[in-house]
Amino acid sequence: MKSAKKTAFLACAWLAAVVAAPVQAEAQAASPAPIVVRGMLADDAAKAALLARLRQVFGADRVVDELAVGRVSAPPGWNDYLARLVGPNLKLVSRGQLQVEGSAVSLRGDVANEAQRQQIAADLAASPDPGFSVDNGLRVAASDQGMLDAALRGRIIEFDTGKATLTDAGRTLLDEMSAALLKLKEQKVVLIGHTDNAGARASNLSLSQARAEAVKAYMIQKGVKADAMAASGEGPDRPVGDNRSADGRARNRRIEFRVVQ
Repeated sequence: MKSAKKTAFLACAWLAAVVAAPVQAEAQAASPAPIVVRGMLADDAAKAALLARLRQVFGADRVVDELAVGRVSAPPGWNDYLARLVGPNLKLVSRGQLQVEGSAVSLRGDVANEAQRQQIAADLAASPDPGFSVDNGLRVAASDQGMLDAALRGRIIEFDTGKATLTDAGRTLLDEMSAALLKLKEQKVVLIGHTDNAGARASNLSLSQARAEAVKAYMIQKGVKADAMAASGEGPDRPVGDNRSADGRARNRRIEFRVVQ
């Protein structure tokens, strides 16, 4: 009787400590961490495609190839899904570890803020097959950014529909956010307006910019220095929710507070 094939698997890490020799890890600590990729793929073509994608995203010099080719089976669409998993947003993750075993996907690491965590979660969820399961273990790193994210707690700053006029609820939330910004010392914060994709993109870009400017003006009234903030509008270009649903569109209409490092 033939033995059953093992399941294809991938483990990818960009933590300097995964390098075998501790001395080597210390030597590389000041430069970008290597991308160590291990696992078993079904054929040389799949291995070459994955390595090409990793080098495209992270740079050829950072990728350490420890992949093998053997008798393994993979779910339908596995190679295509891997290519989509390795996207530019993974560069936002520090101390990251991505593991794919069969249809089980796991990602660990730190990101600077909740918006980044949600964006990467959306990338992971873009599976070609409902049989894939995703374990998103990303954490928001403790930092000034983390303090702002904790103050906002995923809540939405409300405006009058289609306008840049704050509602009472929006002003109440900004009272809390201004108190958080006043605790920052020399850090500068970018206030980024976002919209859903309803209507013309140009109109949404203008609205998102106007809303970010309105938030900045309100924060100045609360004592935050004008030169400690910048306002930017990105319109519908960076959704964190599915624009096909009312809940997703509501999540996309938001103001993001991003600490400039």
